[in-house]
Amino acid sequence: MSTTWDPTTNDEQTEAWNGVLFDRFVQFRHLLTDGLGQHGEVALKVNPPQPGDRVLDIGCGFGDTAQRIAGMVGPEGSVLGVDVASRFIDFSRADAEANGVENVTFETMDVEKAEFEQIYDYAFSRFGVQFFTNPVPALRRVRAGLVPGGRFCAVVWRQKIDNPWLHKAELVTKKFVDEPDETDEPTCGPGPFAMAGADTTSDMLLGAGFEQIGFRRCDIPIKMGDDMDEAIALITALGPAGEAIRLAGERAEEVRPQIEAAVREVIAEYEGEDGVWGPASTWIVSAVNPG
Repeated sequence: MSTTWDPTTNDEQTEAWNGVLFDRFVQFRHLLTDGLGQHGEVALKVNPPQPGDRVLDIGCGFGDTAQRIAGMVGPEGSVLGVDVASRFIDFSRADAEANGVENVTFETMDVEKAEFEQIYDYAFSRFGVQFFTNPVPALRRVRAGLVPGGRFCAVVWRQKIDNPWLHKAELVTKKFVDEPDETDEPTCGPGPFAMAGADTTSDMLLGAGFEQIGFRRCDIPIKMGDDMDEAIALITALGPAGEAIRLAGERAEEVRPQIEAAVREVIAEYEGEDGVWGPASTWIVSAVNPG
């Protein structure tokens, strides 16, 4: 369990994830948990926790992965899911209770300031660690919570050009809006592609004291929507394009029809009979705490 947490750290980031971003994730939960979850499932297949393991789930979001891992480690094991946003934690607790999952707990926590007991056999993160403002100190704290030989596994986005449904939408959106010098809107942190480079991420993990660092590429399409309208709604609410629109505020709303028309044009190729599917590419990152 955690022993300390300084809630004043990363206030702006916490405000974003506990506010508008939480609301938008809830709106598109049916797409995000399935789409992102498929990449998480591959990671758990190639780097599985073992029965009886004590597990730390970092940036647990809705808690679906924490519950999945709880089933894998069984009643002799346990899972602690942590997230900087208390609204995600409240949701996770309620959902786990409703599903009768007893070997999982959740805590609101900024991992960059948390201190963990050295009791965890395995730490996992699905699209969570790339939002650390100070990744090396945060990863060092995660490692400090792992027993000698304890394993770390994370799913992070690969580079933008390998995720064209996100990248194309961002490029056309920024033809209409510029990143403001000042904004009242809180930012989400470094952004989803902060750990896209294998060399950069490897250096982060080495700096945090991890060893045996490995990368495995995972390519699985993600459903953006049942139809084009839902896909555009998702892309212009979340991800790089959505963040650009949100931070631009009223200026973006004035040209939203033009933005949506441009996004529709560049993602038209991904529309099929069973919805709109974007090619998605991630890294499954693995590492070991040498002790």
